[in-house]
Amino acid sequence: MTQLRKTLFTTAAAIALPLAAQAQVVLQINSSLPEGSFAHVFLQEYEQRLEAAAPGEIDVQIFMSNTLGSEEDVLQGLGLGTHHASLSASAIAQINTRTAIFDLPYLFEDRAAVQAFAASPAGDMLREGFDGSGMVLAAMWDNGFRQITNNVRPVVTPEDLAGLKIRTPTNRQRVEMFNTLGANATPLSFGEVYSALDQGVIDGQENPANVVDTAKLFEVQGYMSLSNHVYLPTFLVFGEPFLNGLDEGLRETVLSVAAEVAPWTFDWGEQTDVETIAALSDRIEVNEVDFAAFQQAAAPLYDSPTFVDVIGDDMIAATRTALGLE
Repeated sequence: MTQLRKTLFTTAAAIALPLAAQAQVVLQINSSLPEGSFAHVFLQEYEQRLEAAAPGEIDVQIFMSNTLGSEEDVLQGLGLGTHHASLSASAIAQINTRTAIFDLPYLFEDRAAVQAFAASPAGDMLREGFDGSGMVLAAMWDNGFRQITNNVRPVVTPEDLAGLKIRTPTNRQRVEMFNTLGANATPLSFGEVYSALDQGVIDGQENPANVVDTAKLFEVQGYMSLSNHVYLPTFLVFGEPFLNGLDEGLRETVLSVAAEVAPWTFDWGEQTDVETIAALSDRIEVNEVDFAAFQQAAAPLYDSPTFVDVIGDDMIAATRTALGLE
């Protein structure tokens, strides 16, 4: 009988092990940016912290460069349950128009202002804007202030943008911004930017300095102008079907660790911006802009229906209050 019990115990243990392995949750996160980018660094930090907080319960798998499909398809798939999570930026405005608050130029002075916004009632309003979308905003992480690069000339004043084909994300607010500033705004998926610049289809683009570096845009651009025209965070969003499939404890851990990573990303971004711009100055001509001239040229956008009607007067007012601008 003793030998029989041992055999039964060994058999049960052998069956239990694969069942336990199968019970581990797989979390796949998509990003449009390449390996080595700030987004990749942030997701690796999240992976490390989450797997440590829920040992053996979850396997985080990171997919860069839109490996899981186009950013738009992945975002749609979150609500359908075909995808789990995405770290996205500009494309989110197509899902939650309140996030277009970040397309208002020269609104956020620094990263501290962004974090103050995130912790304010305005930040709550932004999160509520995802209600009914099939996705949940877990956290806003850093991305950086966007800079203008091009192949034609240094951009010091808005007049220097005249006639330049500048790639923008596929949202109306950024298109109107660059058209208002004098450029020929050209919406394009980020995955197509490098080849379009290389082939001369577009003259320039606008992205944080870290993206210029990690996406190697300096190889196909001659000038980077430190315009700081827009601060845009990245949004870590999860599909509701995925979250609803988790037990309550693991769901809370997935979301709380995402929020815990946020301040770390802002600190990392602050330090890396300085280092990246210094390093890029050896590969691309870097110049300051006439900041006041750009602010003045962009001022009409604060009354433009393209911004106000989409973002909402209440969202703009709440944000200005949160930033001490009222």
